[in-house]
Amino acid sequence: MPDLTKTETTDATGPSADVTAAEPKNGGGNVGKPRSLWGDAWRDLRRRPLFVIGGLLIILVLLVAAFPSLFTSTNPASGDLQNHFLQKPSYGHLFQEDWFGYDRQGRSIYARVVHGTRNSVMVGFGVTILITLFGGLMGMLAGYFGGFWDTLISRLTDVFFGIPFLLGAMVVLNAFPNRSVWVVTGALAFLGWTQITRVMRGAVITTKHSDYVTAARALGAGTKRILLRHILPNAMAPVIVIATIALGTYIVAESTLSFLGLGLAGGEISWGGDISDAVADIRNNPHTLFFPAGMLSLTVLAFIMLGDAVREALDPKLR
Repeated sequence: MPDLTKTETTDATGPSADVTAAEPKNGGGNVGKPRSLWGDAWRDLRRRPLFVIGGLLIILVLLVAAFPSLFTSTNPASGDLQNHFLQKPSYGHLFQEDWFGYDRQGRSIYARVVHGTRNSVMVGFGVTILITLFGGLMGMLAGYFGGFWDTLISRLTDVFFGIPFLLGAMVVLNAFPNRSVWVVTGALAFLGWTQITRVMRGAVITTKHSDYVTAARALGAGTKRILLRHILPNAMAPVIVIATIALGTYIVAESTLSFLGLGLAGGEISWGGDISDAVADIRNNPHTLFFPAGMLSLTVLAFIMLGDAVREALDPKLR
C-alpha cells in the first residue's frame, strides 16, 4: 500500500513543498492541504524564542511610538532647573516620571525617551518601506528583463554603492535647514535602496529559470502575470529578511545623524539628540546617557533578532 504519511507535490505557482497527510476519517484517504513556503515559515517562527522575544519587544516599541500619552503625561520639552537639574533616577513609586532621572535642563528623561520613540520608529519604517518598494522594483526589472535594463540599473547601483552612506546623508541633509522626519527619511532612502536592488535582482534571476515559470510562460501567461503571480511571491523571502534587519540599521543611522547635529531639527525629539546632549555629563551623571542609548540598543536588537529568526525560517538550509 502507498505511504500516505508524506507526499511531495509540485505546484505551478511555486517550488515543491512537503505535505503531511491529515488523519483519514472512517477509512477515507483525505490528504491535508499543502502548506506554502510562507505557511511553513510561520509555523516554524512560532516555535523560535528569538522571534517571540523580538516580536514582543517590537510590539511594545510600536505601542510607545503610537500612543506615548499612555506611558507618560509629562511634557518632554518643559524643564524645571530649580528642582530637577541633573536629578538622579528615583524608584520610590511604581508609576512616576523620575524613573530615569532628569537632564541638564531639568527635563524628564523618561518622557523624552517615550516621545523620542515615535520619530526614530517613523524614520526607520519610512526608509524601509521606500527602499523595499523602489529597490525591489529596480531589482525585479534588472533581473527579469536583463540586457540593457540590467546593465543600466547595475551601473546606477554601483554609483550609489560608491557613496559612503553616512557621509552622503550628511551632505544631503546639510542642504535642508528645517529637517523634519520626512526630509531625513527621504535622504536615507535616496542612498539606501541599492542593497535591496541587488538582493532582488539575484532572487529574480534564480526564480525566472524555475520550471513553474517556464510552464506559465508556455501556457501563454503575460509578463505582468508572471512577475506578480509567480516570480514576486517566490523572490520576496530574502528581501523581507534584509529589510527587517535594515530597519534597525536605519534607526541607528537617524540617531547617528541627530547625534552629529545633522538629523532632526526644529525642536524634534530624538534619541540621538538626547545622547549628544548627555555626552558632557557622562562621567558624573551617566544616567543621562544610559537610558536613551539603552532604548536605542534594545529597539535595534529586537529588529535584528526578528530578522535572524525570519532568515532561518525562510532558508531551508538553516533548519
